[in-house]
Amino acid sequence: MAQDIARIGHSTNLVGIPTGLLASTAFNEHPLPLHISGVREANYGLFDRLKETGDPRAAAEVFQDYMYLLFGLNGEPRAVQDGTGPRRFRSSYLKLLSGWGFDSNNPQGAVLKGWVESRFGLFPTFHKESLTRFTSPAWMAYIEEKMSSRFHNNSINLQLDLLYEFCQWAIARFGVPARRHVTLYRGENRFEEQRLIGPREGRWLTVRLNNLVSFSANRDTACEFGDFILEVQVPVAKIFFFNDLLPRHPLKGEWEYLVIGGEYRVNASYY
Repeated sequence: MAQDIARIGHSTNLVGIPTGLLASTAFNEHPLPLHISGVREANYGLFDRLKETGDPRAAAEVFQDYMYLLFGLNGEPRAVQDGTGPRRFRSSYLKLLSGWGFDSNNPQGAVLKGWVESRFGLFPTFHKESLTRFTSPAWMAYIEEKMSSRFHNNSINLQLDLLYEFCQWAIARFGVPARRHVTLYRGENRFEEQRLIGPREGRWLTVRLNNLVSFSANRDTACEFGDFILEVQVPVAKIFFFNDLLPRHPLKGEWEYLVIGGEYRVNASYY
């Protein structure tokens, strides 16, 4: 493997579209549906049950109940409750979302970026600092955090696979937040996590976003995080999570979206 992280990502992924195309502005303008290989087939019971729901909230309740049961997220095993067994930390998608909301460059953020890398093939561009070389201390620290057993346990990648697939199912079924693209905003100050890869054309820039990025559906909310505002048309196929997807989650209040990265055309302006 080359030392310089100039490539956008791995040569293979689990969504069946070449990584270079997936990461491109062309894909973002003319998106195709994305599915992580085998996830819906292996969890057909969940998706069969979801078909019976009539509104987003009912579907979300079915999804969260399924996750609680499948991954033991609704309590410790009886041996732990009785004090006769060791207490084990059970990683969960909700704990990762909570950690991300606090700091996207903490170990929870590394696990989420590692999941995107493994499923969509996209390298992260930033974790605590710019990631430019595979042998750099920054890259080694990212690898260590994304593989740490503290958060990388309890089939966490499968949990995230199911969250993404449920998100895509809900968008397709209910048309929320949109059918094809949604306008999102991100506030920046130092522009550390993104890389400018094209010349500026007025307010328009082509940038390489980190492989997982937070956006807001509300411009005023985005302005709280920086004076330099990026406005982006995000294809719904690249939405991993959005604020109204679940009734119970730790990112309420900021109109937050988690978006799969790559190369985007953005409209940049000052607040």
